[in-house]
Amino acid sequence: MMPITLANVGEENIILRVGGSPEVRQHLADMGFVAGSSATIISTLSGNVIVKVKDTRVAVSEEMAKKIFV
Repeated sequence: MMPITLANVGEENIILRVGGSPEVRQHLADMGFVAGSSATIISTLSGNVIVKVKDTRVAVSEEMAKKIFV
C-alpha cells in the first residue's frame, strides 16, 4: 500500500484506504475517492495530481493525495 502520489502516470489503481480526519475523508468520498474504486493518475505537477476517478478528472493537492492509499 502506498499514497497515490507515488503511483505511475496512466496506471489504473484500486483505492485501498482513505485516511485523514472524518471531514477530509468525507470530502474525498464526495469526489469519488472511496475504498474499492479505481483511480488513474492522469498527470502530476509538483506533487499535485490530476486523477481520473468514476469517469471524471479531479485535481487533488499533494497534501490530500497523500491521504489516498492504493
